Amino acid sequence: MDILALNCGSSSVKYQLFDWKKKEVIAKGMVERVTIGDSFIIHEVPGRETYREEYECPDHQVAIHLIIKILTDAEHGVVKEIKQISAVGHRVVHGGEQFTRSVMIDDNVLDAIKAVQHLAPLHNPPNISGIEAARAVLPDVPHVAIFDTAFHQTMPRHAYTYPLPYEWYEKYGVRRYGFHGTSHLYVSKRAAVMLGKDPKDCNIITMHIGNGVSHSAIKGGVSVDTSMGLTPLEGAVMGTRCGDIDPAIPMFLQQQENLSPKELDSILNKKSGILGITGQFTDRRDVLESAAAGDERCALALDIEAYRLKKYIGSYAAAIGGIDAVVFTAGVGEMGWQIREKALEGLEFMGIILDREKNRNTMTRKSENVISTPDSKVKVFVIPTDEELVFTEDVVGILEGTYTDHMKFRYSFSSREFQRK
Repeated sequence: MDILALNCGSSSVKYQLFDWKKKEVIAKGMVERVTIGDSFIIHEVPGRETYREEYECPDHQVAIHLIIKILTDAEHGVVKEIKQISAVGHRVVHGGEQFTRSVMIDDNVLDAIKAVQHLAPLHNPPNISGIEAARAVLPDVPHVAIFDTAFHQTMPRHAYTYPLPYEWYEKYGVRRYGFHGTSHLYVSKRAAVMLGKDPKDCNIITMHIGNGVSHSAIKGGVSVDTSMGLTPLEGAVMGTRCGDIDPAIPMFLQQQENLSPKELDSILNKKSGILGITGQFTDRRDVLESAAAGDERCALALDIEAYRLKKYIGSYAAAIGGIDAVVFTAGVGEMGWQIREKALEGLEFMGIILDREKNRNTMTRKSENVISTPDSKVKVFVIPTDEELVFTEDVVGILEGTYTDHMKFRYSFSSREFQRK
């Protein structure tokens, strides 16, 4: 059984083909510059050289045709014919309140996804275009939607409701939703295994730190709070997003700089965060290197990020009544030992004792590591995320009729015997 995973952006389509029997990725890649001209595909197969082909893709349907063409190509492909693809899983950024877990896509589901696209106007429309295109290209296979927001739908009302006019929630769905759900699900399940506990007996803070950053407070195995909100703009300092700020600042600057709402939105999402502070970098490696060379604004950016991370750990520990573990994941979380060290500094009073040597030696995306000392009451883990595996197992579970709520569904990675390939 081969499962094709698609992640459609406004001008790109990422894909991955997973061999369920062998439990391994057999191909992955991306079509770039979809709809904007000079399109091309980058195709990767383990053990082979990366293949690139220029191919004009005026829309997502042509891009998906191209992906199928490459996957079945005699020289560059990995399957002999299209019917070897058993199902297609689609990443959908926003599922609103209706979708609390992954679902098989039919016309009613697609209409429901369209009904909440106003909540993610930059992300859901291309997700929808991808679904429609893939159903046209592969009409005879099941299609499944996996939602970024689903994992966080267990949040209580007091955690997801904003102190704004309540009718905004009733009329427009304005509330906290949260994102990176598949990542938080995966690493929280793995953390429970590393703790030797059932997920329902664990209180964990998961910290997904990449260019986008989000944290989740997980109590008894379920998300009870998360840092991103109605959109992915709220929360921690990110590569180009501002995260938590005084909400009056945008209105103030709109008047001072005579900015349009569109210009302001672009600044907050694309020109703020680490980039806004440093004036030149989004990649933390560049920031760390420049800070070490004496760049004061880069040093300030690191201090701000670490300080905000520390505050989230403290506030979430209070919210869930004590914690068993803190988990770092995603690119910076897995590789950035300096940022982990700064974020955890001074938290010994909470029972978090970092093993500095282990932390500094943990810069890998290939293994799970404990970076706290043996006597640390709260364990600190670095766990490489695997959103694609969650994605694939949801699809297979739906096809086999075994899929249910994540607290009842038996993911392979919830087992002590599980090993990453």
